[in-house]
Amino acid sequence: MIHEIAPKYEECDGIVIGSPVYFAFANGTLVSFIHRLFYSVPCDKTMKAGAAVVSARRGGCSATFDEINKYFTISSMPIAYSQYWNSVHGYTPEDVYADEEGCQTMRTLGRNMAFLIKSIQLEKLGVRIYKTVV
Repeated sequence: MIHEIAPKYEECDGIVIGSPVYFAFANGTLVSFIHRLFYSVPCDKTMKAGAAVVSARRGGCSATFDEINKYFTISSMPIAYSQYWNSVHGYTPEDVYADEEGCQTMRTLGRNMAFLIKSIQLEKLGVRIYKTVV
C-alpha cells in the first residue's frame, strides 16, 4: 500500500490524516502506515500542509490529535487548524453527524486547509502575501 500512496504523497500540496480513537491514541495500523510514509518516503515534506482529524466516542481525542500533528511538525509542515481541535464525537456515523460543533469544526478546517495550500502556492510563485517586519 505504501508504494501506491508514496507517489501521490510526493505530488500533493497537503494531506489530511484521520484516525478513530480506541485507547486514547491513534489506530495502530494508521501509526505504522504514517511511520513508513514519513520516514521511508524520501520526498521533501517542507511546506506541504497537514491536518489531523480524530473521532472518538468520548475521550482521547486531544492525545490522538497531538500524536498525529507531531509527524507534521517534525517534517516542517505547516498545520491547518480550525476553531477548535479537529475532532468529532460519536459511536456511529449518525452520532458524528449529530455532533453539530464537531461538524462545524470540520467545515472550518476544510476552508482553512484550502486557504493554507493556496497561500503556500502563491508564495512559491513569488506573490508576497505578507509583509516582513524587522
